Amino acid sequence: MLEALAEYGLFFAKTATLLIALIIALSIIMSLSRRDKTAERLMVRNINHKYDTMMQVLEHEVLDKKSLKKRLKAHKKEHKAKKKEGSEKAKHRVFVLNFKGDIRASAVASLREEVTALLTIANKDDEVLLCLENSGGTVHEHGLAASQLLRIRQRDIPLIVAVDKVAASGGYLMAATANKIIAAPFAIIGSIGVLAQIPNFNRVLENHGVDFEQISAGKYKRTVTMFGKNTDQDRAKLKQELEEIHNLFKASVSEHREQLDIEKVATGEHWYGQQALELKLVDELMTSDDYLLEKSKETDLFEITYQQKKKIGKKLGAAASSAWDEFRGNALFR
Repeated sequence: MLEALAEYGLFFAKTATLLIALIIALSIIMSLSRRDKTAERLMVRNINHKYDTMMQVLEHEVLDKKSLKKRLKAHKKEHKAKKKEGSEKAKHRVFVLNFKGDIRASAVASLREEVTALLTIANKDDEVLLCLENSGGTVHEHGLAASQLLRIRQRDIPLIVAVDKVAASGGYLMAATANKIIAAPFAIIGSIGVLAQIPNFNRVLENHGVDFEQISAGKYKRTVTMFGKNTDQDRAKLKQELEEIHNLFKASVSEHREQLDIEKVATGEHWYGQQALELKLVDELMTSDDYLLEKSKETDLFEITYQQKKKIGKKLGAAASSAWDEFRGNALFR
């Protein structure tokens, strides 16, 4: 009897623990869902204030009282002079955008809003710095991202792209729209090429007695397929389509970087910063940190971020869609 009660108690404890875990999980999901409904918003941060704060904290820690007092007095004098100068003359501004890419260039949804926002206020005397990290992905999404950057160029607003880590393939398509590209010495640059790769399960299906039927209208509605039997004609058509995309890629890069020997660099290879500089894929070796710090001495720096909220279902769907694009062999800037 006692043994049965003990087993029942253990079963009850396990069940209760499972229920509690489910309740906690549901609570977290509901909480995230509520947060996802938060309105989208544009955020602007003054980077100069960030640098000033960092400097003041360091001065407070490393200087003695006498030196600190002297520095504070000098800061007040500098601030007063800058304030007077600012009231007499509009200060040059740099608007900073950030783009961290993925296979579907999903950050383009925020980029288009950020570009729209800055175009309401920026003029030819200002400058836009895009801090870019992107190793490429699907063609149409990266093409749209590049088009958003061209909106800035079309207003004759100087556009600088800074690459600290990677701007390859579709990422370089974006970078090439800039008036100037700066890159860290070991940043990965280039990979001007197009790729499609797809598994084929036709023999597996045949070995298991499974027929695959595909009905289409239009000779080239579907060429290479995952489940049907591919022909040399199918492969040739896909190769032709990839060559056409590659030619568009090269033409776009050449249009904005006339100094390039496009046939030499459009081999699908990538290079590191120093090599990229020699090949004229970039214009200067420098990190975005050094560029911004130098600019902060005489320029107002404003970082613009458009915050978008996605529901959990959409986030999971986007991730699944990216994986499927890679799996089924959509043409990729790679």
